[in-house]
Amino acid sequence: MKNFKLYIPVAVFAVLAVFMWQGLFLDTRTLPSVLIDRPLPEFELRSLEMGDRLLTTADLPDEPFILNIWGSYCLPCLQENPIFMSAKERGIIPIIGLNYKDRDDAARNWLDINGNPFDLNIIDDNGRYGIDLGVYGAPETFLVDANGVIRFKHIGVINYRIWEDEIMPAIAAIRAGGNS
Repeated sequence: MKNFKLYIPVAVFAVLAVFMWQGLFLDTRTLPSVLIDRPLPEFELRSLEMGDRLLTTADLPDEPFILNIWGSYCLPCLQENPIFMSAKERGIIPIIGLNYKDRDDAARNWLDINGNPFDLNIIDDNGRYGIDLGVYGAPETFLVDANGVIRFKHIGVINYRIWEDEIMPAIAAIRAGGNS
């Protein structure tokens, strides 16, 4: 019995060491989304541009579009705004903003100062729709196909490299009828 008690700490250490060793090989930048290849969750939320008018998924484009989770408090959102502004100016893809856990006046002021790349802004002031989307926080970006199915998700800021290496190929795949 005495020898058995000596093996318990060694066994616990060995199990923990195996889990830690496996963790060294995980991609910490990738968080899978259970919503990939599923329809965008239904919603009924206010529009930032249209006052108290409620929007639903029926108001979203019937072509591929980007759904970008943003907030006026989000510094990385400021970094990716020029990329989205350029995409809007070049007519690459419609961009829908989901203003996440923000104040309406702060969001409008931010867009006035920094430019508005969004074709439409949906207000998720309490974050409930964000929960339905599995959002961790702003910024996050989804690519949605013409049928309203989520095909791609990026967590974090989109810089020029990510735009060219990940987002543009995913847009092309969606338009070609593939799943990115």
